[in-house]
Amino acid sequence: MHSSSRRLLATVALSTVVAVVGTACSSGAGSTDAKDADSGTYTIWDPYPQFAKGSAWTKLLDKCGTQAGVKIQRTGFDTSDLANKTLLAAQQGNSPDVLIVDNPVVSTLAEAGVLTTTDDNKLDTSKVDPNLLAAGQSGGKTYGTPIGANTLALYYNKEVLKEAGVDIASVKDWKSLTAALAKVKQAGKKGITFSAIGTEEGSFQFLPWFWGSGAQLTELDSDEAVSALSLWRDWLKKGYAPNSVINNTQTTSWQEFAGGDYAFAENGTWQLAGAEKAGFEYGVLPIPGSDGGNAAAPTGGEFVTLPVQDDTGRYTTSQKLASCLTSTQNLYDTDTTLSYVAPTSEVQDKQAAANPALKAWVDAVKAAKGRTSGDLGTKYPKISEQLWKAVQAALSGSKSPEDALTSAQAAAE
Repeated sequence: MHSSSRRLLATVALSTVVAVVGTACSSGAGSTDAKDADSGTYTIWDPYPQFAKGSAWTKLLDKCGTQAGVKIQRTGFDTSDLANKTLLAAQQGNSPDVLIVDNPVVSTLAEAGVLTTTDDNKLDTSKVDPNLLAAGQSGGKTYGTPIGANTLALYYNKEVLKEAGVDIASVKDWKSLTAALAKVKQAGKKGITFSAIGTEEGSFQFLPWFWGSGAQLTELDSDEAVSALSLWRDWLKKGYAPNSVINNTQTTSWQEFAGGDYAFAENGTWQLAGAEKAGFEYGVLPIPGSDGGNAAAPTGGEFVTLPVQDDTGRYTTSQKLASCLTSTQNLYDTDTTLSYVAPTSEVQDKQAAANPALKAWVDAVKAAKGRTSGDLGTKYPKISEQLWKAVQAALSGSKSPEDALTSAQAAAE
């Protein structure tokens, strides 16, 4: 794409990008100069500021650089900061050579003309699970390859369920889950906690129930969507879920579960280390669909992408770097470090063999889908905002689920 039109599009995209990031973030900073005067230096930007120099991640970047015969200049940004910095760099013709970015932002950057397609850059995506690759697709083209995925499932406290006389094998759909929550409440314990805050985190956590009902993001006011929101509202009304969910982030929701009184918590792969330290026996169950089976939960995780460069001669080396980062062995090491499920069946099998506790997460990731999938692209942030507003309105009691979702659909259109 011509650079002047690319810059215009990049400016427009700045406003879109802020809304879609931030389901799991950290903070950090670094140099924002994407290009080094030395053409033997290649720049990599990533959203992992928690990994400092000398960490396994930065050692991998250096190793991939050595194999490609170049030096690596790496900068780790906060997730929400990275997208904006990338758009500004594109405007200035100063994009990094390799960009690792949160998956829902890929379509925004692609539509802004910032990223090369896999047809252009020759990245091999043939082994990647199609449902995970879809998060990086827009307008029939693919823009990068996933480095790994996280998603949502239900953690459960084995002791609480035992005391309430609940057999986890009986929990197969919404009806049996609600029956389990009723038993837990009767036993004097707490039911389920989740995050329904009025941000992207709230939409992220509602989506498995929304999709699990059979609803589509293009029709927020469908009967299926109403059934999903009514499920959550009824849980609050009956005391199966606490009113705190309205303000809960995924972190505060996790803290409630870690206290040991709750039977269930909806949360992500990134809480696995916390679960090990919680001091009680836990299990993990993929979120059930309304009538059974595993609901599609949204995928989190990042894509390795190659931004557009004025010097097209750089692409060959950039492709080598991206291929190195996503090779089978390196994916295994990286996804273990990040508590992610790998994007290929080959590495997923290896992960599950090394750690059987990951089996439920592999199943959840196989059923998951990208928030921008189905060519929603840059329409997703607007839809998501209306969805979380509807959830807030219904759970606070200011509107019925039907009215909340009717308003949401009208605003999203």
